Amino acid sequence: MANEPRRQFLQKLGLFSATTLAGGISATTWGANLETALINAQSLSPDQLATEEDFWHYIQQSFTVSSGIINLNNGGVCPAPRTVQDAMKRYYDYSNEAPSYYMWRILDQGREPLRKRLAELAGCSKEEIAINRNSSEGLETVIFGLTLEKGDEIVAARQDYPNMVNAYKQREERDGIKMIWISLELPSEDEDYLVRQYVNAFTSRTKVVHITHVINWNGQIIPVKKIAEEAHRRGIKVIVDGAHSFAHFDFKIPDLGADYFATSLHKWLYAPIGSGMLYVKKEHIAPLYPLFAAGNPKEDNIRKFEALGTRPFFIEQAIGKALDFHELIGIERKMKRLHYLKNYWMKKVKDIPGVKLNTSLDARWGCAIGNVLIEGKTPASLDSYLLDKFKIHTVAIEWENIKGVRITPNVYTTTKELDVLVEGITQFAKEAKKA
Repeated sequence: MANEPRRQFLQKLGLFSATTLAGGISATTWGANLETALINAQSLSPDQLATEEDFWHYIQQSFTVSSGIINLNNGGVCPAPRTVQDAMKRYYDYSNEAPSYYMWRILDQGREPLRKRLAELAGCSKEEIAINRNSSEGLETVIFGLTLEKGDEIVAARQDYPNMVNAYKQREERDGIKMIWISLELPSEDEDYLVRQYVNAFTSRTKVVHITHVINWNGQIIPVKKIAEEAHRRGIKVIVDGAHSFAHFDFKIPDLGADYFATSLHKWLYAPIGSGMLYVKKEHIAPLYPLFAAGNPKEDNIRKFEALGTRPFFIEQAIGKALDFHELIGIERKMKRLHYLKNYWMKKVKDIPGVKLNTSLDARWGCAIGNVLIEGKTPASLDSYLLDKFKIHTVAIEWENIKGVRITPNVYTTTKELDVLVEGITQFAKEAKKA
């Protein structure tokens, strides 16, 4: 936005002042301004708000991101907003006043209300939600906890996350199960193609299908519900890796048809680093063994998956503040903004000679995560160039048949920062063409 439209927007919100323009906003002021901006934004649709830079300026002020680097690798882990950071630090100090008392007798009492809130966001019963540390822990609880026999088959994709691939390989080596690996040609906007790759791999011996809801390498959204429907018709259980989908875009876990679902809350929910959630459909809890031994491993109680011993209660309880922040923005607003940011930079570079996009621009097949490759150059060379020349932090991806640099903006990312990214990609592509 130009300066005049910016002033008009700020005046509309009743926020315009010399102090605001100068950027000298105190902690209490940015909080008040954000609250006012949210109230006034109720008159705008999520689509309209997605492009309103001045509104998202106040969202940005909720974070403490570095001004010395443009962080476009939110695909690994997202920063937490100020309120979440403050809560975690406060709970940590609280715990250290008398650890065994304050952790187990005070902070631990907040787990059940937290479980209920997570279940409400997930759209399921609180008796189906376990709180843990990350997606890998949740998914490996399921992978290693399922009772499988020698010769039983599991269908999964070579593009799945390495921790899961290795977990299945370990079960294959130790227990004699048979892995059926499919390979996906991505990006794809062909639902039938994506569904067929999984369904065509099903046999009478298939017991489980593992589906990554959002392929972390390039942001491809997989049609989980359609695959799950086909799996259930054949009596096959469905494990969903939701590391990059939960709180990223709008859905409810039961609507996916998942029997098991795990996610990292420190990604798109902006919870403290080292927090995650496991969903197990009620009827599947009893037969699933916990990863960490529980008193009664066959009980029908979701809490048996939380037998971690001494745990970081200060991290766990700060998840509540992340839920507050998520609800404050609203999932539809957040989803529209994230998709807009991804498309903003991709549209500006897609016609540059030598640029190859590995992510769909269609909202049905991609949201915040994008992937770009410069033909004739390695992903690592573009990654290094962006960091060295423009102080942009991304990540080079080379996994199976997906090669490129993953670009992941977030709600605190500005279009001005993405303009710097576009400049960097443009210059790199020009230099690559000359070489």
